[in-house]
Amino acid sequence: MTAYEPPGDPGVGTDPAPGPGPGRAGYDAVVLAGGAARRLGGADKPGLRVGGRALLDRVLAACAGARTTVVVADPRPTGRPVTWAREDPPGGGPLAALAAGLRHTTAEHVVVLSADLPFLAGPTVGRLLSALAAGDADGALLTDADGRDQPLVAAYRASALRRELAALARDREERAGRPDLTGLPLRRLTGALRLTRVPDAVASFDCDTWDDIASARARIREHGHVLDEWISAAKDELGIDLDVDTGILLDLARDAAHGVARPAAPLTTFLVGYAAGRAGGGPEAVAETARKAAALAGRWAEEAADTGAAPAKGTPGAAPDAAPDTRPDA
Repeated sequence: MTAYEPPGDPGVGTDPAPGPGPGRAGYDAVVLAGGAARRLGGADKPGLRVGGRALLDRVLAACAGARTTVVVADPRPTGRPVTWAREDPPGGGPLAALAAGLRHTTAEHVVVLSADLPFLAGPTVGRLLSALAAGDADGALLTDADGRDQPLVAAYRASALRRELAALARDREERAGRPDLTGLPLRRLTGALRLTRVPDAVASFDCDTWDDIASARARIREHGHVLDEWISAAKDELGIDLDVDTGILLDLARDAAHGVARPAAPLTTFLVGYAAGRAGGGPEAVAETARKAAALAGRWAEEAADTGAAPAKGTPGAAPDAAPDTRPDA
């Protein structure tokens, strides 16, 4: 477990990691998901759910910008297409798993991640790639709240990884007569690399124990995170890859609830989604249909004010918690 401090959210977000751009090359990702999870009693850790999504799927969403994503573990259903790999023998440890995954990559830069990072998000992966591209280091890794290196939340130059893994295999063969990496600790690799460090106390939080799982589940239900988490989970579950301005929809729901009747809020947002889909979908279509519906709700409110009509029973005007600036998620 890495230290977890709730204040500050540098790693939080739902967007996938950016693709190639200024300061970033195209990249591949290797996700290590085949550990024994002994501190969880042997539970299927990658499949444990936080915010309704498996930990593995949360990590895969964070590296969705990768050209190729390799998961080193036994195959399982995932929310995104991946390439599966396995170290031989299974359970050989992180170095053996990394070597197995690296064989399926071709990009110059490789993001290496564990499968138990509930708060990792695309922007943090982008920061690691940018830090790597900005200098001549072999890798850029996160450090936790205590300043400890997190080598399984990192971006590396693939050539440096291959060079040092090959050197370790040669050394193992000379010492033990077999050129494998089974059981070797990760520090044998990272100790030979030149590394840049990127502090991030939130994105580096990993889930090693049931207490860690409970802390992660509690955090995403905090008011400041729950809506984004819910929307991200719903999009994954429904197979929707669409980013819209949630503020527009929340404002619309507020206006419909206040100016018409409280049940008008969910029904109106449903109708907006349906109309936007018929118009071709996309953020622009959602924004335009939401604008039209908000204008209609505003006209309803104006008419009620002009006629002096009392709010219907159960509408926000009849309740003390229904100030015009109150959003349904408050």
